[in-house]
Amino acid sequence: MVKKEIRVIGIDDAPHKFKKKGDVLIVGSIFRGGCSLDGVVSTKARVDGNNATQKIAEMVNKCRFKPQLQGILLDGIAVGGFNIIDIKELSKKTKIPVIIIIRKKPNLKKIREILIKINKKNKIKLLERAGNIEKVGKIYCQLSGITLERAKEILKIVCTKSNIPEAIRYSHIIAAGIELGESKGKA
Repeated sequence: MVKKEIRVIGIDDAPHKFKKKGDVLIVGSIFRGGCSLDGVVSTKARVDGNNATQKIAEMVNKCRFKPQLQGILLDGIAVGGFNIIDIKELSKKTKIPVIIIIRKKPNLKKIREILIKINKKNKIKLLERAGNIEKVGKIYCQLSGITLERAKEILKIVCTKSNIPEAIRYSHIIAAGIELGESKGKA
């Protein structure tokens, strides 16, 4: 049984232009359950780079809330375009289960074709390594270090205002507000 006050971190990147070079802001919101924001952390990763896993692991491991974190919730498998996160490595480096939240079922065939076309074929292995995509309610998930049953229990607690965990929604709003001067659109 998962406690109602389970502490998780939800991670999302700031809006960015796909052709822009440089770094993208990544925000992590630490929540107790789906109601209380306890803290915010941030880092940066290279747009279309290869350092997202390392940067996010460092951010989580340095966080003062790390000893209480029971889950890392990611808004998708990549930040900054195609800086793909190795969720198995992230879970291993932090010793915390990882749940990727996916709003719509991805077309993996099309994503593979795009990666080949833009000469990033090596990133296909990271997509495959993430494992099966599971439908949970109205969203999809990929998991590392956690069972589907436990992930469903956690999601019931942390998704209070929408199908997306509050920790991810807040990270989205904060990152967009910092990058654009004001958050826009759906979180």
